[in-house]
Order: sequence, then structure tokens, then C-alpha cells
Amino acid sequence: MATTHELTSPRARRSGAHAAPRRGTRWPATLLPAAVALAFTAAQLLLVVAPGLTVLGWDESVYVSQVAPHIPAAFFSAPRARGVPALVAPMVMLTSSTVALRVYLALLSGAALFFALRVWRPLVRPSVLALAGALFASLWVTLLYGPQAMPNLWVALIGLAAVGWFLRAAAPGPVDRAAFAGLGLSFVALTLLRPHDAAWLALPLGIAALLARGGRRTLLLLAVLAAGVVLGGAQWAAEAVTSYGGVLERLRRSSEIEGGFGWHVAVADQLSTLDGTSLLCRPCDAVWEHRADAVWWFVLPVLAAAGTVLGRPAAVRGVRALPALCGLSLALPYLLFIDYAAPRFLLPAYALLTLPAAACLARLPALVRPALRPAVLVAVAVALAAQLAGQQVVLHRAVRIAATGNGDYLRIATRLHQLGVLPPCLVTGPMAGPVGYQARCASGQVAGHNGDMTAAEVARAALHRPVAVIMPPHRLPPAYARSWPSRPLTGLRHHHGYRVLLSPR
Repeated sequence: MATTHELTSPRARRSGAHAAPRRGTRWPATLLPAAVALAFTAAQLLLVVAPGLTVLGWDESVYVSQVAPHIPAAFFSAPRARGVPALVAPMVMLTSSTVALRVYLALLSGAALFFALRVWRPLVRPSVLALAGALFASLWVTLLYGPQAMPNLWVALIGLAAVGWFLRAAAPGPVDRAAFAGLGLSFVALTLLRPHDAAWLALPLGIAALLARGGRRTLLLLAVLAAGVVLGGAQWAAEAVTSYGGVLERLRRSSEIEGGFGWHVAVADQLSTLDGTSLLCRPCDAVWEHRADAVWWFVLPVLAAAGTVLGRPAAVRGVRALPALCGLSLALPYLLFIDYAAPRFLLPAYALLTLPAAACLARLPALVRPALRPAVLVAVAVALAAQLAGQQVVLHRAVRIAATGNGDYLRIATRLHQLGVLPPCLVTGPMAGPVGYQARCASGQVAGHNGDMTAAEVARAALHRPVAVIMPPHRLPPAYARSWPSRPLTGLRHHHGYRVLLSPR
């Protein structure tokens, strides 16, 4: 007989196969996922925001500038999508405070975790749900990006909900209209956030719908998936036509910016980012240090695979297998087809893998003799405590490094204001986007992936407004600024040796 920690399918629920465990569930157990979500929000505020991550990062500055009043919008490159600007707009329209934005996102991500887990409530025991949520929410990369204006965590949480909605919609019996609506809306949101991630999640779900051979229900599932992707991607496609020369040209440019979509095994690159010292590895020449910090990365897929195999009956194994397969699908492009790495890229995969992994951990005591069960429980508890402690060490390191790097953007902006670079103004060169956001200046680049203006346009801008060219160490000035006064950017904690060239006017 399945234990009270088993995942259960809608068919098993209706047939009464698990009726006894359901009646034995105590009402406080249903509150466990809510407690995990509250703890997730509190941990973000205490461990990420309070220690000083109060300046927007590079990508955050690009996203937030699209909707922030009185701040010129930074260049929006082809791979980006408008989901994050829409997400942050309600708070950004009210206040320019980054702390307020961080608190808003921490509260919102905690609520999103709770509702994503709640979607699975008809399928999964509350205790297993809570364990899965705790496993995912306690990862350092989950906590770090919870209060940040970045898309990956939101893809993870909405993707988790989408797979749950799919399983509920695909279950035999009366049509669950709420599940179909939830599935469609989830894919609208996913495509608004990251269209290519939505496509990689739709792929295994579409295959699962076809394999189910549900006749009319299969067609309905496929139609809802397609409609969600089309509706969510409509704005992206329209913007591609109006701003990038068409959908194919935007896809080509996106691939070019991301280094070309092809066979690039990036497993070692991902491993080098797991110690929190490198939040974007590009080019990825970092040395894999602190190897003990990556043990969980190898254990998680093993537990997920074991959780799938250990399921009883077959319907339960199916409920566990689909999130595992979806997690694998979402991880594949970042492990095999992109030649750079960031720890946040795999957040959607982690969210889905923790469900079968939690089921495995919950099932372990039932697999041994009763006399050994206390020892197994102690071993699991010790392992989880060690994992939690290790994640906190990495989180502290990552927050310190991120806060130091982001703080330099504010320090440079403050220095520019002291030198007379005041709005309306233009900042160009490395770090132009985040520095321009902090200085309330327009930003632009004359080369690279974010190139959006020419050297002649920068020179013309210098005739009627302040222009600052940020220069890294040992770099020759551009031709149009070789006669401009140069000032050192002192007091920087991460970007040493930088200077700024100032337009004469």
C-alpha cells in the first residue's frame, strides 16, 4: 500500500485507492506548503535584501528601465522578452526605490511558490509538496534571484504550475475546465517571460499529450498549449516585425548574441558557477573551485530518477515522471547548446526535479525494515541539514559579490554627477546600461551585442548634452573622444582601474 507521502494521480483519487491516507491527513499538514512559501519570502528579505543587495544589476537595469518613469529605456536586445518589465511595472510606477522593488518581488515570489505548489495538491501529498518546495526554495540560486527583476525564477514557478495543470487536465474523467484555463494562462505567461523556455517545456508536454491517446482531450490539450504559446508570443513577434526586421531576423540575431545555437557542451561551465563566485560565465574560463558546493547538483537528478522508479502504481510513476522529463527538457539547451553559463539558467529544471526527488526521500523509510527506519530518518535529516548549511554559505558569498559589483554602478553614477554629468545625459562604454540607469542618463553602445548607435551619433550628442565614456583599464579612447578630459573612477570595489572620458561641454 502507498504511504501517506505518496504522489497520487487523479484516477487513483477518484477510484478510492488512496482514500484511507487521504482521510488520515491532518489539517495542519495542508498548511505546510504555505509555511514553506512564507519562509521563502522571509529568507529572501533577511539573507539577500537586508545584507545589501539594494542596487539593480545589469540585466535588471535593462528590464526596469523599460517602464521606469523619468529614466531613458536601455537598449532591449533581440533575445529579451517583455514579461519582466510587465511584472515590475506596478511597483516601479509607484516608486523608484530599489528596496521597495526587492520587497515587492520577494512577496510576489513567495506567493507564486505557494500557488504553484497548490496546483499539485490533488496530485501530491502536502508533506511531499512541502518537502519539494523546501528543497527548491532553500537553494542559494533560488533565494538570490527571488527578489531580483529577472525572468528565470518566474519561469521555474510558472513552469511548475503548468505541468501540474497539464496533469490535472489530462486526467480521465470529467473535463477540468480550470485546469485547461490554468495551463493556457501559464503558457501565455511563460512565453511573455522567455519564449524559448516556453517552447522547450511545451515539447515534452505535447509529446505526453500525443502518447496519452485521449482522442478529443488530446486535441484539446495540444490546442491549449499552442494557443498559450501563440498568445504569449504575439507581442514578441510584433516587436520582431517592427524593430528587428521580422521574426526570422530576430531569431537569427538572438542566436548570434547568445553565441550561436549549436552543439556546445556546457556542463563544466555550469559546474564552475555553482560556488556563487561567477553569476555569469562568459567567456567561461572560470576554474571549478569549492567542489563540495556542487554535490547536490549530482544528487538531485539521481533522487528524481529514483523517485520516478519507486512510484506505485504505474499512474503514480507517470505523475512523477512527467515533471522529471520536463525538467530535463528545460535543462538540455543550457547544458548542450549554449556556450556560456549562469546558475539561474537551470532554475526551471530544479523546480521540476525537486518533486520526484522529494517523493524519493519521503519513500525511503518505507523501503527498509521497521527497525532501521529511525536510522534512515536521522540520516535523511542530517543530509538535509548539511545541504541547507552549505547553501547558506554559498548564498552569503554570492550576495556579497553581487552587492559589491552592483554597488560599483551606483558609485560610478555618483561620481559622474559630481563631475557634472547630469540629465539629460548619455553614458556609453562598458557598464553603460546599469550606470546610465543609476545616473538617470540614456545609455548606448557603438559595438558589441548591445550596439545601438554609431560613433558619429555619440559625437553629435556631445554637442548639446553631457556625454560620459566609461573606459576599462588599458583601453585606448575611441577616436571621437581622444581629446576629451579623462578622470579616474576611484573608490570602486570590483571594477578597478576604470576611468571616464567627459565631453568638453
